[in-house]
Amino acid sequence: MRRREFISLLGAAAAWPLAARAQQSVHVRRIGVILPGRKDNQESRRRLTVFREGLKQLGWTEDVNIRFDVRWGGDPSLAQVAIAEILALKPDVILANGSSVLLRLQQQTPTTPIVFVQVFDPVAGGFVTNLAKPGGNVTGFVNFEYATAGKWMALLREITPNVSRLGVIHDPNLGASAGLLGAVQAVSAVLAFQSTVFSVHDAAEIDRAISALAREPNAGLVVLPGQVTTTNYERIIASVAQHRLPAIYPYRFIASAGGLVSYGPEPAEEYRKAASYVDRILKGEKPADLPVQAPTKYELVINLKTAKALGLTIPPSVLARADEVIE
Repeated sequence: MRRREFISLLGAAAAWPLAARAQQSVHVRRIGVILPGRKDNQESRRRLTVFREGLKQLGWTEDVNIRFDVRWGGDPSLAQVAIAEILALKPDVILANGSSVLLRLQQQTPTTPIVFVQVFDPVAGGFVTNLAKPGGNVTGFVNFEYATAGKWMALLREITPNVSRLGVIHDPNLGASAGLLGAVQAVSAVLAFQSTVFSVHDAAEIDRAISALAREPNAGLVVLPGQVTTTNYERIIASVAQHRLPAIYPYRFIASAGGLVSYGPEPAEEYRKAASYVDRILKGEKPADLPVQAPTKYELVINLKTAKALGLTIPPSVLARADEVIE
């Protein structure tokens, strides 16, 4: 072997331990993620992808300086297992979807930073002291405001002026959404709807609620946001189609899947914003100092294929306001 080659090899060999030590010195931060639905839920997986991409854009590389521990909390029993597993891994920060998961987390860890998404009225729910200065170890992103209730009622009235009886499907486990339900009932009275609230805990109760509503003449449906309603949105769409009921939903992805009309914020946008909060917490900021944010954009989506199947003609004034028309 030539002398110059030998010296080069010695230099490379000397550098190997240094490179190994440099690699070992990178502190990998752990992010616990608790998502709604089950592992095969495409909407939840889409939100997770947005969250991961958001952190990647902020300089975090998976398995280099960050690690994701993902669990699925599609029902209360799954959620409790998911929370226990995540907390056992001692994450640096947790991303939590929904009020029921957030409540259990807050009861079990008063110190681990938590960023929430898809939570309605976190002050009324007791999760934060106030929106501007949350206090404690929790902050995040609100999914709906009370004024949204009026929009749902007004849209349903415009699209189906003959509807006089209104069914409201509500997830009673979402205690903090009681104010939203109250707003829906108040506005329905102003618009002369005879409203009936169906509190549902599972898919079977959803089927019974829709069947009962369908027996009433001139009936329409409002589906409120919640763990039960979101997890079973495909079943709701199928049952509503079977009974030929007009219905309005809170999320774009439900209208895209066959729902008649949706009005609300884009859930994936909350996950993108949550990535920025997780980034700031990992860099030293405290949840107590990060203000809770409300949605800045609501989207109206109309499914003309579903409208045609129901024999409905969507007014041009409504079509003109739509952010997306599915044909």
